[in-house]
Amino acid sequence: MAHPTRALAEADRLMVICNSCRYCEGLCAVFPAMERRNLFKDGDLNFLANLCHGCGACYADCQFSPPHEFDVNVPRTLARVRGESYQTYAWPGALSGLFARNGLAISLIAAFSVAAFLLGFFIWADPSVLTGTHVGPGAFYRLMPHNVMALLFGGVFVYAILALTMSMRAFWRDIAGNTPAGGIGAFLQAVKDAGSLRYLDGGGAGCMNDDDKPTDRRKHYHHATFYGFLLCLASTTVATLYHYFLGREAPYPWWDLPVVFGTLGGIGLIVGPVGLLVAKFKRAPELLDETKSGMDVAFIVMLLLTSVTGLALLVLRATPAMGVLLAVHLGVVFALFLTMPYGKFVHGLFRFLALVQHARESRGDH
Repeated sequence: MAHPTRALAEADRLMVICNSCRYCEGLCAVFPAMERRNLFKDGDLNFLANLCHGCGACYADCQFSPPHEFDVNVPRTLARVRGESYQTYAWPGALSGLFARNGLAISLIAAFSVAAFLLGFFIWADPSVLTGTHVGPGAFYRLMPHNVMALLFGGVFVYAILALTMSMRAFWRDIAGNTPAGGIGAFLQAVKDAGSLRYLDGGGAGCMNDDDKPTDRRKHYHHATFYGFLLCLASTTVATLYHYFLGREAPYPWWDLPVVFGTLGGIGLIVGPVGLLVAKFKRAPELLDETKSGMDVAFIVMLLLTSVTGLALLVLRATPAMGVLLAVHLGVVFALFLTMPYGKFVHGLFRFLALVQHARESRGDH
C-alpha cells in the first residue's frame, strides 16, 4: 500500500520495540519471524498479523504493555492490521468495504432475501408443492429442478472460489514477493501447524481470557468449527459424486455417507461457533480489535445458521415443513458463499499462507 494506515504505522512502531526486547521470542511464530527482519514493509506487517493467532500471551508477559508509556499491545494492533488485510486484498476491490460495518446485517439480509426469492419460486411453480409431504430420492427437486438449483448455487460457489483465489494471490505476492510457494516440506509443515493450531497456545500456557487464566477452550472451539466445516464439505462432495456418477438423488437415508458426514459436521458447526461467540464476548477487551466485531461475528453466525437450518431440514425433511426449511437453508448457504471472500473466512486462508511463508523462512527455502 502506498500510504500506510494508522494500524500499520502502529504495528511498525511495536515491531521495532519488540525486535529490541525479544523477551517473547518463544511464545509463537510471530516473534522469530519478526527477528528475521530489520525493517518492516507493509507486506511484512500483514504477514506477521496473519501469522498471529491472537492468544494474548505476549500482552500478559510484556513489560512495556499499558500503562507503560511505550503502550505496547501487540495482540490488538495485529488484530487491527489483520482485519484491514481482509479488505486490502479483497477481489474485486470495489467490494472490499462490504463488511467494514454492519457485516451481520448484510449477511442476514442476503440470506433471507434469497430465501424469500426461493419461496416465491416454489409458490409460482406449484403452490401445492410447498406445503406437501415429499419423501424418497428426488424429493428436494420437486420444489426446484436440480439443474436450476445447481446453476444458482454452482454460480455463486464458483464466484466465491475465484474471489478467494485472487485475494490469496495478492496476499501471497505481498508477503513473499514473486517467489512461488514451492517446497513440499514447508507446505506439509504449514498443514501440520494449521491442523493442530500449534500457535494458539501462548507458548504452551493457552489463550488469555478476561480473568488472565490461560485455557485451551478457543483452540477446541476452532477445531470443532474447522473440522465441522470440512465434514460438511465432504458431505456435499460425496453427494455430488453420488448424483453425477452413481445416479443417486438426494435426500439420502440416515446411514449414508453424505448424511453421516453432514450430521457430524453440523454438530461441529454448532458447538464450535457457539463456543467462539461465548469466548469472544468473554475475552479481555484490550486484546480485541473492536472495529471489526461485525465482520467477525457475521461469519460465525452464518456458519451457525447454516448448521442449524441444515440439521432442521434433515430432521423434518419428510414433513410439510420441508419446503420452507429448504428455502431458508439454501438462502443461508447462498449468503455464506456470497460473503465468504469479504468476511472473516479469509483469515484461515491468509493464516495458512502465512504459515507456509514462516515454514519456508525457517527452513531457508525462501
